[in-house]
Amino acid sequence: MSTPRYAARFARLPAVLELLLAHPDGVSLAVLAEETGIPAAELSEDLLAFYTADPLENDRMLGLWRPPVIEFLGPDGDSDVDPGEAEVVRAVSDRPTEELGVEYVDASELALVHTAAVALLEAEDDADLSAAVDVLTETLVGEVASHPQRPAWNEPLRPLQEAQRHRRAVRIVYSRTWQHGVSTRTIHPYRLVQTRRGWEVDAGPPDSAGRLRTFLLSGIREVESLEQDFALPADLPAMLDAQRATTTVRVVLPHGSRWAADMYAETVTVVRADEDDVELALELLPPLADRVGMLLLAAGAGAFVLDPPDLDHAGAVLAEELLLHHSLHPHP
Repeated sequence: MSTPRYAARFARLPAVLELLLAHPDGVSLAVLAEETGIPAAELSEDLLAFYTADPLENDRMLGLWRPPVIEFLGPDGDSDVDPGEAEVVRAVSDRPTEELGVEYVDASELALVHTAAVALLEAEDDADLSAAVDVLTETLVGEVASHPQRPAWNEPLRPLQEAQRHRRAVRIVYSRTWQHGVSTRTIHPYRLVQTRRGWEVDAGPPDSAGRLRTFLLSGIREVESLEQDFALPADLPAMLDAQRATTTVRVVLPHGSRWAADMYAETVTVVRADEDDVELALELLPPLADRVGMLLLAAGAGAFVLDPPDLDHAGAVLAEELLLHHSLHPHP
């Protein structure tokens, strides 16, 4: 895989700053470009980006900080010049590279910012945010591709957002996650949540026990907004909290199967690890037995439950159910 443009261009700045030390009175950008082999316009752009990086104090937590190490000058050494029009650059620190690197946000952190921005853009279509995503994309990879079509599994997001905002019921055709088959039902979208599994909707109306249902948007085949209003239950906050309440399950997985924990658990905590496997404390949503069963089947041989012990057979039980279902309903 090629080096990201962001990393490649900033990785060469230490060498450029070291060269400035050989010119204590400053050096023209043209000469510096010749010495470094970097086009003058691109070199000026990189140095200006470094020079003008001056975030707010609160942003220091992200590692963003511009130390005073360079200045831009006019051809006669005049410092009262627009940096964008300067012809000469000079180091004003005898150790310009010492403060470069750890104080800059690295490519992995920038990637996290990019991922969060794209996720936010999915939830809220905004022109300014879209432009910011373009800038981040160009910084990371050097080009801005046309925005891809919204993934098919996110197509219900916009109508569900509208229905939630206006408190309108919707009719969905849903491929059930923990049971077999497809169902059609009318739901009241109370809350949309983005998880590591994708977007989910916590919905009513509550059943006879006061419980809500959660639907994966990836499982919604069709969605139809209805001319039917709904009212929010008085105890909705408590109901939503109960819907997302987790149970701690301790499992042992082979190292190669740790991805299964990330897929099915809300949080993953490493209890111990050795060269063979890893013990994890997982926070899992209901239905607990089905979710643990899927996790064990995905993790394969060598995966087992430590606590609660009654879930250790969840994988075998689910495998038997799946085998029975598919033997009774063979594919055409």
